[in-house]
Amino acid sequence: MHIADITMFYAPASGGVRTYLDAKHRRLGVKPGIRHSLLIPGAHFGERDGVYTVPAPALPFGKGYRFPLRLAPWRNVLQHLQPDLIEVGDPYLTAWAALDARRQLDVPVIGFYHSDLPLLVGNRMGQWVTPNVDAYVRKLYSNFDRVLAPSQVMADKLSGLGVRNVFVQPLGVDLHTFHPEARDTGLRSELGIAEDTRLLIFAGRGSKEKNLPVLLDCMKRLGPRYHLLLVGSSMPASVPANVSVIDQFCPAAQVARLMASADALIHAGDQETFGLVILEAMACGIPVVAVAAGAFEEIVSDSCGLLCAPNNAQAMANAVRELFSRGTGVLGQQARQHVERHYAWDTVVDSLLGHYHAVLGDSVPRVANG
Repeated sequence: MHIADITMFYAPASGGVRTYLDAKHRRLGVKPGIRHSLLIPGAHFGERDGVYTVPAPALPFGKGYRFPLRLAPWRNVLQHLQPDLIEVGDPYLTAWAALDARRQLDVPVIGFYHSDLPLLVGNRMGQWVTPNVDAYVRKLYSNFDRVLAPSQVMADKLSGLGVRNVFVQPLGVDLHTFHPEARDTGLRSELGIAEDTRLLIFAGRGSKEKNLPVLLDCMKRLGPRYHLLLVGSSMPASVPANVSVIDQFCPAAQVARLMASADALIHAGDQETFGLVILEAMACGIPVVAVAAGAFEEIVSDSCGLLCAPNNAQAMANAVRELFSRGTGVLGQQARQHVERHYAWDTVVDSLLGHYHAVLGDSVPRVANG
């Protein structure tokens, strides 16, 4: 079986989609009878270890992202590769290139709905555009042979728009990189805080939908016994005294060290489509406090964390105190066990292969061509 993934959501500092594609590429590469090709934007045409770069202009201030403007180069690479199946990872030009290639190759195309496009556009341009974006999503994703969504809340949104053949396919976490053994006992000393300070962490982009002002307000209410470490690009410059900031994109291993060295992760975002950072924290053996919104309600259970009311700093502060009263050590161990059982990448990739065989109509796995 030859699977081709195509997406523009791939940049040096990109998040969940690249994590998913890299993990998938590594695991499919060692499975017998399977070939995996990955098409991503780049400055020039190129290929290395099954990863093909297709020319696309860089987005101004886009942190390495590129936005394809021409359909033909992407379609032509797909036609040259002649995959048995194509998976689309974004709702833009590359999606239409894949559908165009399908007409020539007569192969199924799966759409993975990683981002809530109507919500993203509405947040940035205003709710007046939402009906048009809804119609666009419905038109595009109705063309795919199967649609995958990372959470039930996302699958329900697609079904509500009239998209059929939608299946929930959770993502996974790198259990080797994100591991309790990444803990560094020297982190509190680096931050200049006492050893008995209760250390919280948030990692991710400091974008509007992360609701970082709620976290900062929460820390004011918690006081000096608690400390928050914010890790990621576009973080706020003005923060309370009990907040430290690493305002840059950090590699996975560094994030894992920081997470495993903290007591708990807190997350105020209420629009998450999956919440990979939550799973990464749990894999590091720490519990989480998040809001009861988006996909968090599907992945955070009482055994590994607490949920609180959205956009409510006092509710979040109360949840943090309750978490520590319950014991973060035991909750962290349970969080690690939960992720090991349900979100290992090998489990996710095996589930993906089930979707692929289903759309191909295979009763037995097919051998890769080429």
